[in-house]
Amino acid sequence: MKMRLFVSSFLLLFIFFISQVNAQDETDPFLWLEDIDGAKQLEWVKAHDSTTVSALEGYPGFQEIYKENLTILNSKERIAYPSIYKNYIYNFWQDSLNERGLWRRTTLKEYLKPNPVWEKVLDIDEMSKTDSIKWVFKGANFLYPDFDRCMVYLSKGGSDAVVIREFDLKTKQFVKNGFELPEAKGSVSWIDKNTVFVRTNFGKGTLTTSGYARIVKVWKRGTGLDEAAAVFEGDSTDVSAIAYVIHTPERSYNIVGRDITFYTSDYYAYENGKLTKLDFPEDVKFDGIFKNQILLEMKTDWNVGGKIFKQGALISIDYNKFLNGDRNFVQIELPGERESIVAVATTKDFLIINKLSNVRNELYKYVFDNGRWSGSKIDAPDFGTISIGSTDDFSNKFFFTYTNFLTPTSLYFVNDNGVIEKVKSLPSFFEGKKFQVKQYEAASLDGTKIPYFLVEPKEIKYDGTNPTLLYAYGGFEISMQPSYSAVIGTAWLQKGGVYVLANLRGGGEFGPKWHLGAIKENRHKVNEDMIAVSEDLIKRKVTSPKHLGIMGGSNGGLLVGSVFVQRPELYNAVVCRVPLLDMKRYNKLLAGASWMGEYGNPDLPEEWSYIKKYSPYQNLSKDKNYPKVFFMTSTRDDRVHPGHARKMAAKMESYGKPFYYYENTEGGHSAGVTNKQIAFESALIYSYLWMQLK
Repeated sequence: MKMRLFVSSFLLLFIFFISQVNAQDETDPFLWLEDIDGAKQLEWVKAHDSTTVSALEGYPGFQEIYKENLTILNSKERIAYPSIYKNYIYNFWQDSLNERGLWRRTTLKEYLKPNPVWEKVLDIDEMSKTDSIKWVFKGANFLYPDFDRCMVYLSKGGSDAVVIREFDLKTKQFVKNGFELPEAKGSVSWIDKNTVFVRTNFGKGTLTTSGYARIVKVWKRGTGLDEAAAVFEGDSTDVSAIAYVIHTPERSYNIVGRDITFYTSDYYAYENGKLTKLDFPEDVKFDGIFKNQILLEMKTDWNVGGKIFKQGALISIDYNKFLNGDRNFVQIELPGERESIVAVATTKDFLIINKLSNVRNELYKYVFDNGRWSGSKIDAPDFGTISIGSTDDFSNKFFFTYTNFLTPTSLYFVNDNGVIEKVKSLPSFFEGKKFQVKQYEAASLDGTKIPYFLVEPKEIKYDGTNPTLLYAYGGFEISMQPSYSAVIGTAWLQKGGVYVLANLRGGGEFGPKWHLGAIKENRHKVNEDMIAVSEDLIKRKVTSPKHLGIMGGSNGGLLVGSVFVQRPELYNAVVCRVPLLDMKRYNKLLAGASWMGEYGNPDLPEEWSYIKKYSPYQNLSKDKNYPKVFFMTSTRDDRVHPGHARKMAAKMESYGKPFYYYENTEGGHSAGVTNKQIAFESALIYSYLWMQLK
């Protein structure tokens, strides 16, 4: 009798389980495509790749675009961007002879010559052949202050997960029995030559729900990783534990803690084996330490020490005094209403601030003396995009780049005396003088003015027939700024296209307020901004829906996915790259949980109530006509799950809606790994755009 009851109970449980699976399948019949490397799934990918490639390679201009792109990417006239490490300039270079790349170095004196001679440090192509692994170089972490050792980060196929190995820069060999970590989303930071902070997958229960390390350990040379001592543990629901060392000529500072969400963190000073909490607001941006001054950027107003520091301000305080309870902060810079701080960097004596003013950069240097900051503007070129390049802690030398839509990128060197010299420049890959740049504003649904740049032929006719590509991102406080793109210039502009770059809310163009005004329950405003710019282009007769295309990647892929589902009649082309699309399950896929600070938690009914209104996958309709969308992703993307693009394409297919789909087997969350892969993907994109929009 007991056995029969047991069997009956088992059958009931089994039937219940099957019913739940079936119910889940009815809700999401394409869930199976989330299995990244399943044989059936990869066959699906292969079949759709083949169809797409066959169609787009058939465009008459495909080979021309591909060859032009590859020539640009392999050009010897590209700038070899420098990284200063004491006596050497390091650079990572890819061309037709070094498809996976060559890590190399030279002296500053040699680098400043028109054609410097380089010394090979690590050949990734050679290493890939030897190991029979498609290695991708992901950078290196140098041992301060001699820079004679480093930790080399290597990815298999371009994923975020890396293998980390200790490398001797004198012998140019990996260190035998040195520090080495197996593949994981982790990092190593030097405390001294024989001691490191390590964040990695230490085994069951040591990762967060976002897939990153939850625990920080101190690892001593000559001991096993299992012997490393834990010094900090975060919660499983955090984004990640953090651990790094801030090196300055005066001293080094050990920092550990946790990223609670994408925008909130707890920091601790690790001194003499003890943790001391740094009592900052959780949403502050910690910009490091310079001249023993803690540097903080305010994301919201902070009332501290009897003063109110406004949102967007950069402030400082003495590190030792802060640990002893002093809260007498000093304000360094407060950007205006249409300004923001883009980046903060340091040299031996200067704090360098890169400020954005109405989406144009300005550089300032600040000196700290007798408890006060004094600043002056650096005489850099105006009306363009400036990025701080490599700086040097042991001198006041640094590099910066300048560019705009029509001016090839130039590299400038600033010497110890503050003299600025242009030392490298891209050639003109297309005739910039044939085009003009305008900046307009479109009124979003709530009346907010949304700026955008328009790059067009000087002889343009506003008759609504111009093939127009609108690019935007709108998230994570990332600013969209003018830059010279030889690929856009040759594959789009000089063939008759118009290019538009929009500065939507959610970005960082106008400081924290611009970003925070379009997250979570206000995320819909990003879509409204994109629609407003689209309608403004049509209203001005720059283009029309038949000739208007949009493109975005990652968060931008979510943007264009949401917009084409919401307003399909506005567009005739949509390039949706490595996108988030299923916002019901995004937090369960790879690193998705780490972005709940931006989008919200779909598992909470009150937050799903606003997410579901724009989630592309859930809002796709059988009854609407959509443009023929081009979905692109990567099998090796371990940040945004390729299942988003796969499932969206499969759902469109089940509804009988046309689309293109291409999934690269390499590349991670960025484009392809080699120049050939990148050129091929670009040729697919622009062939598609011309087929749809001309």
